[in-house]
Amino acid sequence: MSQTSSVPPDHRRPTRILVADPDSDTRMLYREVLQRRGSDVVDAVDGRDAMVRALSVRPSLVITELHLPILDGFALCSVLRRDSLTRAVPIVVVTAERRPSEVDRARAAGADVVLIKPVTPEALLSEIDRLLEQPPATEPRERKVTRPGARRTSLKKAYQRVTTTTPAIPPPDLWCPRCDRPLQYQRSFVGGVSQRQPEQWDQFDCPAQCGTFEYRQRTRSVRAVR
Repeated sequence: MSQTSSVPPDHRRPTRILVADPDSDTRMLYREVLQRRGSDVVDAVDGRDAMVRALSVRPSLVITELHLPILDGFALCSVLRRDSLTRAVPIVVVTAERRPSEVDRARAAGADVVLIKPVTPEALLSEIDRLLEQPPATEPRERKVTRPGARRTSLKKAYQRVTTTTPAIPPPDLWCPRCDRPLQYQRSFVGGVSQRQPEQWDQFDCPAQCGTFEYRQRTRSVRAVR
C-alpha cells in the first residue's frame, strides 16, 4: 500500500477489520490508516492465524494478501466463504500478484475486491466503505421441485463422501486427548448435505495406540472413533 496518505479521521460506526499480510511494515500502515478511521484492527502474519482469528472474532471485513505462509490467501478466502460464521464477511484482496489468471482465481475463491499493489489509502478506504454499506449477502434457498411419480432421493445419497489425503482445508496439528502425544494424520473425508454445505472430517491415529480420532472442521471438535 502506498505510504502517502491524507485521510481524515472518521467517526462512523466502529468496525473490526482483520488484516493478513506477512510484511510487518504493510500491517503497520494498514493499522495506522484504519485506526484513524475508528476501526479496531486485528492482524495476522499467515493464513492459518488469519483463519483462526476470523472464526473467533468474526470481523466486519477482511483484508488479505494472496501470498501468505502456511495457508495462502486463496485457501483463506475459500475457508471463510464456506464457514457459516464468516460466509457474508466482505473480503478485500490487496496483492502484489499481477497475473490475470491468479486474480480471477482469487475472485473465484471468494474475494469481493482484488486490488493490485501499490494501493493508495484513499482507494482502499473507498472500497471498504462501499462493501460495508452493502446489505449482507445471503444465499438463495434451493427450490424443492417435486414431479408426479418421481422418486425422492435422500440428500445424503445425493452428495457422497469422498476420501482424500490432500483436502482443501489443511488438517490441524492435534495432540492425543488420552496421552498428549502428537496425533498422526491419516486421511480426510469430504462430503456434507450438498455442494453448498460441504463438510470435512480429518482422521488421525495415536502413535501410542490410544485409538483413532476424527476432527470435524465445521465444529472444530475432536472425537474418538475407536
